[in-house]
Amino acid sequence: MRAELKTQALEWLKTLISIQSFSREEDKTADFLEGQLFNIGFSPRRKGNNIWLLSRQWRANHPTMLLCSHHDTVRPVAGWTKDPFMPTVEDEKLIGLGSNDAGASLMALLATFIFYDRETVSPPFNLIFAAVAEEEVSGSNGIAALLPDLPTFDLAIIGEPTEMQMAIAEKGLMVVDAIASGKAGHAARDEGINALYLALEDIDRLRKLEFPKTSDLLGSVKVSVTQIEAGTQHNVVPDKCKFVIDVRTNELYSNKEALNYLQQSCQSQLIARSFRLNSSRIPIEHSIVQKGLEMGLTYFGSPTLSDQALISGPTIKIGCGDSARSHTADEFIYLSELEQGIDIYIQLLDELKL
Repeated sequence: MRAELKTQALEWLKTLISIQSFSREEDKTADFLEGQLFNIGFSPRRKGNNIWLLSRQWRANHPTMLLCSHHDTVRPVAGWTKDPFMPTVEDEKLIGLGSNDAGASLMALLATFIFYDRETVSPPFNLIFAAVAEEEVSGSNGIAALLPDLPTFDLAIIGEPTEMQMAIAEKGLMVVDAIASGKAGHAARDEGINALYLALEDIDRLRKLEFPKTSDLLGSVKVSVTQIEAGTQHNVVPDKCKFVIDVRTNELYSNKEALNYLQQSCQSQLIARSFRLNSSRIPIEHSIVQKGLEMGLTYFGSPTLSDQALISGPTIKIGCGDSARSHTADEFIYLSELEQGIDIYIQLLDELKL
């Protein structure tokens, strides 16, 4: 059965690549997934462009695991030498948009769900499979919209390209709008308070700022000023200067705590766009991490954001492919990576105690 599932997973992945599914435009890949699952005997549920399945032998009072990845993609960058929507197999790799991020992980998780659903002896926990939308933009109509409809689960596996190693911690993200306020005046005279200079003072402080607590897996909180805007014309001292701060938090700070620490160092007013994308970490002692270590897998802290940030309970990020290939021209997945991913997922769940 496993060989059959690997063949089916590859064919489904090729079809996904051929269907445009940019974030917030995933309706056609959602239609495809929903239709294919109906065709093989499941009763998929749908909310917007999110598709999910529950174990057909659902058992009350049993622990539950969520298997989740996304079917949306970024838009192709300019450097593609091949049609990003034409799945192409060359040198034992499948080239196409979304192949690595995160189509292969999505199909490997689906194959794992089907494998255990068809097994006569099912694992000692219920399974949920979810193919979600808007992951690439951390949108409100992706997993955030789906979570209230799902049964309570005890653990989530998030499928993202990690070379099938375990990301047990992940940095959070907070975007902050900063406003420096001065006083307008004529640039030819010594008058006014230049808001741009005030902002530059704060930007210099932020460039040198270090948060006291450093994570063993995720390192320090990273603060980057990425945009700035000031002034209306050349001869007017600007009374407002706006700049944007990109903050990547470790698990030792909530986003609210990080904002408070930043505000203590700045004279500009700081306003977070959202606090929802916090850092996450699962203990090394957790049973799934220990099972992975027994299998010879390694663990690490991930600098890249995923749907882990929107799930409050224990999560682990592991999937097919290499994060370095994500969002690049001629994105690809090795065929062997898809097959090995299915094998590792199945082994990881085998006799796992939640």
